[in-house]
Amino acid sequence: MDSKKVVIVTGSSRGIGKAIASSFLKQGHTVVVNGRSEMSSDLMDHFNSLGGEVYPIIGDISDEAFAKQLIKETKKMFKKIDVLINNAGLTKDNLLIRMTEDDFDSTLTVNLKGTFFTTKEVAKVMLKQRSGHIINISSVVGTVGNVGQANYAASKAGVIGFTKSIAKELAPRGIVANAVAPGFIESDMTNGLTDDVKEQALQSIPLKRLGKAEEVAELVNFLSDQKYITGQVLHVDGGMVMNG
Repeated sequence: MDSKKVVIVTGSSRGIGKAIASSFLKQGHTVVVNGRSEMSSDLMDHFNSLGGEVYPIIGDISDEAFAKQLIKETKKMFKKIDVLINNAGLTKDNLLIRMTEDDFDSTLTVNLKGTFFTTKEVAKVMLKQRSGHIINISSVVGTVGNVGQANYAASKAGVIGFTKSIAKELAPRGIVANAVAPGFIESDMTNGLTDDVKEQALQSIPLKRLGKAEEVAELVNFLSDQKYITGQVLHVDGGMVMNG
């Protein structure tokens, strides 16, 4: 049996997506990286230095035609797809009374509908294979909500419901689907927070620190090897959300 996986990571040009792609490459797997704009030469040099094989396919997964192309092109090149990681996402934060229809629609279109498009297409491949792993990146905000993020929370809560549903639907063919819900992770977004906001965030985290993108990647890697864990939402949040 071929132990070398073919992995697709959407939104892999920075942050959590970059860390996830890097972790699979370090293990010698084949990784299709994706973003809405061309990957910089520095980023590609980084990926190429890790081992494995990396292939960029550039485009917006909220465009159904591109989402289909991403899956079909990967299958054509590598004859199989073992793991799909739906990580691409955006935020357009605002208080509810100031949030525009576009703020709401565009956030759901990328975060939720994009996940639907890629998953629907990859399911066709995985059903024929009778195997596959789908890992959707949600957020603690999708579980507990957050001020100024009604649109983002709705999209990430949607990802959780979507994941549980496809886990039930695809299980008879040996396909597993899980969601990973990161908390406050060190990133470009958290770097832009004021000291007061950071301090407030730390107060809500029992471990009293922000997480690292690599810690999310470790869990994703673990899930990609599991065949009897499905329909779960796993939090990587330093204890911020504890479900009894």
